[in-house]
Amino acid sequence: MINLGLVSSALYIASQLIANVLSTKIVLIPFFNLAVDGGTVIYPLTFTLRDFVHKTWGKNNARQLVIIAAALNLLMVALFWLIGKMTPDPAWPFQQAYEQILLPVGRIVLASIFAQIVSELIDTEIFSAVYKKLNDLMATFLSNLAGLIIDSLIFGTIAFLGVLPLKTVMEIIFINIVIKFILSTLSVPTIKLVPRRVDFDQI
Repeated sequence: MINLGLVSSALYIASQLIANVLSTKIVLIPFFNLAVDGGTVIYPLTFTLRDFVHKTWGKNNARQLVIIAAALNLLMVALFWLIGKMTPDPAWPFQQAYEQILLPVGRIVLASIFAQIVSELIDTEIFSAVYKKLNDLMATFLSNLAGLIIDSLIFGTIAFLGVLPLKTVMEIIFINIVIKFILSTLSVPTIKLVPRRVDFDQI
């Protein structure tokens, strides 16, 4: 039997790490020519994945997952930095490319960690309150909505303000909110696929 809590936790952490690396590239949305960081294509799924964990393993474990993901992101940055500072083999010509692509992940990850902890913990509390009063669909939708707005504002400001033009930063924040809203809303019905495996008062 598949352990849904375990699978959801693994996917949540993987999505967090992948999104932070993808965010080093700023892309243009086709037809609209608006800027957005690459991590936006996968990061919105983390909100619903965290809700999966919340529903199967309870609020306390969901909180712990948020902290574990933050710690692993810090470890990733530390390893990128350590390997980047090590002397490259003379036959390997990509040191500059490594530094240009992976070392800027540090600021992005720090921004992401701060945004993630604040937004996901708020998301957790909203999910718990709404679930107990309404249902899992509304809990997922409303907690995701609050979480993605808070996350986008904090992440976009810390990660890119002062590095990119203000207009570009505002575009990134706006498009982040729009894309995250669309993708997270599409993922909301999947909460019904996850049975509650904890007592009601643990939600």
